[in-house]
Amino acid sequence: MYAVIVTGGKQYRVMKGETLRVEKLEAEVGSNVDIDKVLLIGDGDKISVGAPNIAGALVKATVKSHGRLDKVRIVKFRRRKHHRKQMGHRQYFTELEITGITA
Repeated sequence: MYAVIVTGGKQYRVMKGETLRVEKLEAEVGSNVDIDKVLLIGDGDKISVGAPNIAGALVKATVKSHGRLDKVRIVKFRRRKHHRKQMGHRQYFTELEITGITA
């Protein structure tokens, strides 16, 4: 059984027992999180598609950790203009372990 969920403006295909990194959620480490924005649930040959969400569907997850990704370097450069600008960015994330999918 798998599901397609939306969190942090992105869509993820998840299955029970998987771990995934999503945009930072305001939740304590070890706490349970319920994600109710479920777009699709697949169970073998049976697929349920929402319009846009499936009513009553829920994906349960446990927060494993919080952290920051590797630095992304941003360089703006204009040739022959004596202009160069450098910046960096590290995105926060929350690591979730999927514990259950209910339709």
